[in-house]
Amino acid sequence: MPIKSLFQTEDHWAIWIGAAFLLIGASLFFAFPPQNMTQRHQQWEQRMEQEAQRAPFHTLAWHEAADAQQKIKGSSTTIGKSLGQLTAKPGGWSTSPLTALVLSPSKAAQKRQAKETTFQESQETLARLKQQANMAQNKAADQQFQDENLNAAAQTAIANWRIQHKKFSKISKKYKAKAYNKIPSLLALWLLLALAFGLSRSVMQKEFWAFLKGFAIVFAIGVVAYLLAGQTNMKTLGIGYAAWAILIGLLISNTIGTPAWIKPALQTELYIKTGLVLLGAEILFGKILSIGLPGIFVAWIVTPIVLISTYWFGQKVLKISSKTLNITISADMSVCGVSAAVATAAACQAKKEELTLAIGLSMIFTSVMMIVMPIAIKAMGMPEVLGGAWMGGTIDATGAVVAAGAFLGDTALNVAATIKMIQNILIGIVAFGVAIYFARQNGKAQGKDIGWGEIWLRFPKFILGFIGASILMSLLYSSLPEGTAYSIIDQGIIRGYSKNIRGWLFCLAFVSIGLSTNFAQLKKHFSGGKPLILYLCGQSFNLVLTLLMAYVMFYLVFSNITASI
Repeated sequence: MPIKSLFQTEDHWAIWIGAAFLLIGASLFFAFPPQNMTQRHQQWEQRMEQEAQRAPFHTLAWHEAADAQQKIKGSSTTIGKSLGQLTAKPGGWSTSPLTALVLSPSKAAQKRQAKETTFQESQETLARLKQQANMAQNKAADQQFQDENLNAAAQTAIANWRIQHKKFSKISKKYKAKAYNKIPSLLALWLLLALAFGLSRSVMQKEFWAFLKGFAIVFAIGVVAYLLAGQTNMKTLGIGYAAWAILIGLLISNTIGTPAWIKPALQTELYIKTGLVLLGAEILFGKILSIGLPGIFVAWIVTPIVLISTYWFGQKVLKISSKTLNITISADMSVCGVSAAVATAAACQAKKEELTLAIGLSMIFTSVMMIVMPIAIKAMGMPEVLGGAWMGGTIDATGAVVAAGAFLGDTALNVAATIKMIQNILIGIVAFGVAIYFARQNGKAQGKDIGWGEIWLRFPKFILGFIGASILMSLLYSSLPEGTAYSIIDQGIIRGYSKNIRGWLFCLAFVSIGLSTNFAQLKKHFSGGKPLILYLCGQSFNLVLTLLMAYVMFYLVFSNITASI
């Protein structure tokens, strides 16, 4: 294969740009780690081991050591803060969107003053609960932790303290509001992304300056989408940046029309494929194994069954005329929303408006499920592990899964997020399977025998970047001491940097989708409401089967693993 061919397609450039971002981040975070990182991790790990040997439950000192260890983050270093500021989205706001971009010292002081009473009350409650937990723990210690009733009382008191500790942490962040100006960093990020994608288009023999001019508008709309999503009421309703990005784009394209000079910057697939390569780096096999076999069964058995069943239902029962629309919606709903839809659409060569329709359906139902499912789970008195597994296997977007899991509690959040990560691995497998199936189907229609060469041509190459990033980052994570991997990779490269860039790339892709979509093009695909019926029926089947599988695996087959979570 000529070297030149590796720089002539969007799929290849998605890999190179994603790899470049990851390499830059990894180099900087490893070159400038937290001060005395190894010694500090060892100190707190020893303390946790001592406390684990001392008592049959996690003591106050154990939790304090764990909290101290979790504060050793690559994102907290000077370079980490700089990268975080460079890639950060606009902040939250209530009444004035300008405060999401610029917060003056006087405004910051006003915010602290407004939160002072709440902060003091929360701090006093925390101190009181900690004192109660300490007294209960001391009583249990006086009996050498042999009295089960005293041990249970201590655990309950410590749990109450931890709940308040979490609340206080959130209040404390708001209370410690500092002045900021995000406009310079947003301009720097625009320039960085413009150069990265503009140069890639230049190498592919496309106009650089035309792209740069249009990209300024695409990025600006992305900023507005983040601003609207950051409004307090919008956060409560679960209307995220993706929905706003598409809505603003649709409003422009279906009223005044998208100006021709903006269109060179509407690189939907390039943005989102690069984002998917970065998403691969977030899927760490070590974390996946923490849930173990029950999570794998929930994600890897249910998902293919739902995908195939939904596609069959669309073809045989609903008789949807477009097979590519059918499989794109089926993958979007059963695997993991937008990411799976893009990979599948590329593999089956779906039309752009078909992908837009699938993504639109996904976002609507994701917003509803993110709010309704946690409420329903609490109302039913469902255990956190079961509720988390159910949401992780059914809610489409990773961000929505995390938000819904957090509503139930830390255990639900961890289980839900991990199962979603396990499910995300299927993106590449599904894309490969779809590429084979549709290549063979097209071959039969043309009376040809399609070989592996044709399948390889159809296969979306960026999936190799997604898989490669996951494998390399997982190997790197497992080769390092646990504390170092946590500080540098988890809380540095990923959460402090690449995840932020991925969010921006997805936002730019959604803006591009909106600006390049016309309702007239979508109308024909809604014939008889079949896409909506397909999504509703498929998701209903998904909800029932996932809940059943989660219960069987977590509470009947692998109950010992569930007890240790």
